[in-house]
This record gives sequence, structure tokens and C-alpha cells, in this order.
Amino acid sequence: MPRPAVFLDRDGTLMEEVHYCADPSKVRLFPGTAAALRRLAERGYWCVIVTNQSGIGRGMFTEAQYQAVHAELLRQLDEPGSSSLISASYFCPDVLPSPRRKPEPGMVLEAARDLDLDLARSWFVGDKIADIECGSRAGTRTVLVQTGYGAETEADLRVSPNFIAKDIVAAVEVILQNSDAEIR
Repeated sequence: MPRPAVFLDRDGTLMEEVHYCADPSKVRLFPGTAAALRRLAERGYWCVIVTNQSGIGRGMFTEAQYQAVHAELLRQLDEPGSSSLISASYFCPDVLPSPRRKPEPGMVLEAARDLDLDLARSWFVGDKIADIECGSRAGTRTVLVQTGYGAETEADLRVSPNFIAKDIVAAVEVILQNSDAEIR
């Protein structure tokens, strides 16, 4: 039976916004992120990172540097001895619009195929218009967080998320309050 997921933007949503982050020492999770994602996992959601990384395509950093930042993010999220809170991660290095680059839903649809996900019961959480549009185009419900670029995005009348939350912790609360009970 397909499972629901929570698709998560990375920069500005899970961790502080760092313009083209290529240095693992600059990874700073927002307070409460790991505990919030653990609550999702306990309720049966798969947490999937979906992130545009055009800095690779622009030659600003390498895929190896991206992977180092990603590894540090995972290290900070996971407690020793526990299973990973992130079920899968997808990134798009494209500079120009492509089917995989948000706001297009390519990475979400790829994850749905790879992981047998139920998009109608899934959510997308992010801080930019592209995140909200991506989730909407993929058929998920959306939550705009006010961290990162979220406050600017909220002021843009082109964006229509299903919900707005202060941060990832509040977004998880919104998801849990507006979802089916236990998912198994």
C-alpha cells in the first residue's frame, strides 16, 4: 500500500539559509527540526528532501561539496544508533527550467515512483514560491514556512499554500493536526 510522505525543501526550511551552501561547517538546523521529523516518522510518514542546487550547474560548487553538506545535515538530524529520519533525498543541479527543477514536480514524481508514495496523502513544506508550486503541481498539500525566504514569499500574492507556519516545528504540527490518524 502506498505511503504518504512529507517532501521537504532543505535551505531555509530544515536549515538556515546560506546562499549556495557548499561548506558543511555552515549547516545549522533550525531548533527542533530533528524532533519534529521524528514525530512525522512515528506517525508513518516518509520524509523526503527535494532541493534545487543550481550552484552545481553554475560551477559555484561541485556535486561532492553538495554531498558533503548533505552528509552534515543528515549527521545533525540523526541520533547515534537511530534509523535515519530522512527516507530519501533528491536534488536538481539544473540552472535552466527542467522537468526536475522546482517548481516543476519531477523530483516529487520520481520519489513517488521510487518509494511507492501516495501523493494525495502527502505534503510539501518549503520557504519559496517554487516549493509551494511544486507541491501543488504534484498533488500534495503545502505548508509555507516563514523561515528562510518564507516571510518574503508570504507577502507575494502569487503563492497560495494550504497552510502557513512559523517554522518546521509548527509545520509538522499543522500536518499532524490535518492528517489521518495513524498511518501504517
